[in-house]
Amino acid sequence: MEELDIRPAGEPTGGAYRVLARKYRPWNFADLIGQEAMVRTLTNSFTTGRVAQAWMLTGVRGVGKTTTARILARGLNYERQDGTGGPTVDLDEIGVHCQAIMESRHVDVLEMDAASRTGIDDVREILDGVRYSPASARYKVYIIDEVHMLSDKAFNAFLKTLEEPPPHVKFVFATTEIRKVPVTVLSRCQRFNLRRVDASVLTGHLRNIIGKEGLNADDEALALVARAAEGSVRDALSILDQAIAHGGGAVEAEAVRQMLGLSDRGRVVDLFEVVMKGDAAGSLAVFRELYDGGSDAAVVLADLAEFVHYVTRIKLTPAALEDPSATEVERQRGKSFADQLSHKVLSRAWQILSKGISEVQAAPKPAQAADMVLVRLAYAADLPTPDEALRALKDQSPRQTPAGNMQSSPPSGALSSQGSAAFAIASRTADPVPSSAPRASLETVPLRRLETLNDAVALAAEKRDISLKTAIERDVRPVLFEDGRLEFRPSPGAPQTLASEIQRKLSDWTGRRWIVAISSEAGGPTLREIADEEREQKMRGVAANPEVRALLERFPGAEIIAVRTTAQPAEESLEAVPDEPDTDEE
Repeated sequence: MEELDIRPAGEPTGGAYRVLARKYRPWNFADLIGQEAMVRTLTNSFTTGRVAQAWMLTGVRGVGKTTTARILARGLNYERQDGTGGPTVDLDEIGVHCQAIMESRHVDVLEMDAASRTGIDDVREILDGVRYSPASARYKVYIIDEVHMLSDKAFNAFLKTLEEPPPHVKFVFATTEIRKVPVTVLSRCQRFNLRRVDASVLTGHLRNIIGKEGLNADDEALALVARAAEGSVRDALSILDQAIAHGGGAVEAEAVRQMLGLSDRGRVVDLFEVVMKGDAAGSLAVFRELYDGGSDAAVVLADLAEFVHYVTRIKLTPAALEDPSATEVERQRGKSFADQLSHKVLSRAWQILSKGISEVQAAPKPAQAADMVLVRLAYAADLPTPDEALRALKDQSPRQTPAGNMQSSPPSGALSSQGSAAFAIASRTADPVPSSAPRASLETVPLRRLETLNDAVALAAEKRDISLKTAIERDVRPVLFEDGRLEFRPSPGAPQTLASEIQRKLSDWTGRRWIVAISSEAGGPTLREIADEEREQKMRGVAANPEVRALLERFPGAEIIAVRTTAQPAEESLEAVPDEPDTDEE
């Protein structure tokens, strides 16, 4: 009997080098990392005999969709050398069909790349072959990669067969764009979302491969590779392969950092410390040092944003300190920052950096754009949050402190592990209120009379309540307005709570009780309709002016788009305009 070659899939027969991504491609379900939920579901399905007719595998690039499809085909067609066996996830022993399936050369497991074969004719070839029984295996398995690239006609041709396939046929689809797959196809498949592999799991996987290769690698270097891969196992192995070649067999953190154009993590932490002190000049100096050292401007800001996120995680869940993808410097100093920075300060820093990264990526000179983002972040570091500003305004004396005299108060404690830097998380405050100063409250609101609906709009604008101001102008058709009472007919689409909101806020602002009711009468025009009508009248009046009409005739195609009235005596009218008109036309 001929001896079966049980060489792992992808292992070269000659002396040619095989890249790590192919050499260490998973061979069975136990080799899949980070996909425990899918393995558990398939195990239960095979054990109970509830095997689906089609599967849809989705996830980011390099997470293992195609490899999982092959392992699934291997499990469906598993048969031992003695002829026993059935569908299973226990694939430790090499079966009759295993080698050929994993090397994509089995006659009953057909793979098709939908990115290059998108038409209905390609699908017809599959549908014609579905009618025939498998040649040697238990099931005929069709693996279609990047299935979202199929045309609409191709998808429609699949539907009937996919819903009622012959008992000897299974389909496995893989895609990175699940939203482009019609729901009619999705509803006929059992779907698995292959999740990104956690950085800590990926770091352990890389360390295991380094051991098998007999090489040496720094833990920090492996963490950098895992972080750069962003959850993709294939990307991680490709980067590791490149790092091994770059370091001549040794994988060191500094070499990986230079290879990927990453910034020094320790210097990024230094940059975070300086910028959060509000030291704009110091932050620019640290950034320039990183930039001159070869770091990309957008990457520096991305690393800074990542550290902001890490500090926030530590503040919310101290277990984040155990993250193996973080360096020792990040863990130690991140804990110190988390103890002293508030959630709101960290959230504001994240927002500024998130917006700044896109600005740097789109800027013609990224380094200059990054400088401005850091300046913005440094000056915003010691600004009060909105609730702190409101609290300060509520508690301050009538005399405001000039902005130039606002001082930041340093918190207690040191920032770095060296213990020499004091942190200045500024909370800009005004002079303290003397104990005898009166405090404003609802009970001391001065009484205020409102004679017209325009007075109510002006009051809302004064209170900076733009939403209520807009609602009154747009949705209130007044039936009756007098001080303390408003009856109106709401416009179509007006908020249902508009009347109660107007009543509550006018009562609070005027110091008197208001009655606001909705009337069944038609009501008058809204303030916005009145303003639009007045604007139209002005436009018509200006257009009727002989000089303006002559100007429009002199420049064909010109239009009046706005009318601005300059100061003039109240009794003057457009007809009495002197040689120089008091209105400007655009």
